Amino acid sequence: MQYRLNNDIVVTQEQLDLWNAALSQMESPHEILKWSIATFPHLFQTTAFGLTGLATIDMLSKIQKTHITPLIFIDTLHHFPQTLELLQKVEARYYKPQNQLVHVFKPEGLQSESEFAAKYGDFLWDRDDTKYDYLVKAEPAHRAYQELCVTAVFTGRRKSQGAGRSELNFVEIDELNGILKINPLANWDFQQVKAYIDENQIPYNELLDLGYKSVGDYHSTVPVAEGEDERAGRWKGKAKTECGIHETSRFAQFLENDNEPKKN
Repeated sequence: MQYRLNNDIVVTQEQLDLWNAALSQMESPHEILKWSIATFPHLFQTTAFGLTGLATIDMLSKIQKTHITPLIFIDTLHHFPQTLELLQKVEARYYKPQNQLVHVFKPEGLQSESEFAAKYGDFLWDRDDTKYDYLVKAEPAHRAYQELCVTAVFTGRRKSQGAGRSELNFVEIDELNGILKINPLANWDFQQVKAYIDENQIPYNELLDLGYKSVGDYHSTVPVAEGEDERAGRWKGKAKTECGIHETSRFAQFLENDNEPKKN
């Protein structure tokens, strides 16, 4: 089986299996990051500034002294204020010294939550969560990958986060977006990531200290109770476990329609 990715890159299933087998033998995320940087052109990182993404940024800054892997942040227009404040801190610490800025993508044509509500109505996340996830996450991410000519991205997903992530590979194909997704900290658990954050004095989301182990949009994130999985506070009471950026199959029809030539 072959996968045709952005920038006319073709990857076979055999190649993917060999990569994952080799990466599973590497001793640390640093080695996986170095291998990825040397292997893939048009490499980016995507993050909503969870602990794993922050640890990855810091590791990259220690590997890349003059130009850090570019960062993509999807601003859903519904983030907590603390998340947006963290964006500014991270950009100031890691990217501006390299004369870089974080690439921020928002729902198409919109700049604020009030504009979003005016166009799509109030509480769309309750009325049609699939449409909501597509508009605020999947579509902006897809647009980012296309506009920036992305081949591969680092993500902050880990096996210890449970649900569909428990069988995570280090490298995966996102066929719909035409990219590779690399999960360099896939084998780390929450305690390992938090220890790295503390040891390196990395700024993190203030909500973590209030029990929010995983932070998404304000309307669908609550603190995690003692003994619960770290992502148990996301979409509490629903069967849903992913926001949409990593479940593009839910949005195939939307994205395929967007890729069709526009009629005059």
